[in-house]
Amino acid sequence: MMRLFVSALALAALVACSSPDEMPPPQMDPGVAGGMGAPGDARTGAGSGTGVSTSDLPPGVEPGSQEDLELTVGDRVFFDYDSAVLNSQATGILDRQAAWLLGYPDLNVTIEGHTDERGTREYNLALGDRRANAVKNYLVALNVPASRVLTISYGEERPEVAESSEDAYARNRRAVTVVNTIN
Repeated sequence: MMRLFVSALALAALVACSSPDEMPPPQMDPGVAGGMGAPGDARTGAGSGTGVSTSDLPPGVEPGSQEDLELTVGDRVFFDYDSAVLNSQATGILDRQAAWLLGYPDLNVTIEGHTDERGTREYNLALGDRRANAVKNYLVALNVPASRVLTISYGEERPEVAESSEDAYARNRRAVTVVNTIN
């Protein structure tokens, strides 16, 4: 009950600080963008505490790795145009990411904020930052220590799809959770 209250409170704070949605989230086929899908992809379960054990991982996939996160939880969430508001699909993925991260307490992650190509470079960097921080704040509200979550904005500089179409724009408006590796 407390977790639900904290999640609702975090979501309300994010909505209050964000611009209104200008269009509904796009529905696209699962399995695009590096195997993680795009808006409309509802992957389930993962890692510790999410219903999928590490023995369910394909051979060669290291528990707690980026590939584990991508395959079992999902490593990205998508945003509406000109928005940093987390929709219900995003919060579902982030709920699973939080459980996964809590199952690997020694891991740190970086949240990358991305935008489509529309808008100025400066505006897109700021929007990417708001998106990355929306994800971080949501994970922190679910008890992931803030010290384990870094953020960075790439704005429009690292598109997932290098095209100028509504489909490409939708796939580029994202925040990606990246497992930090120690070298």
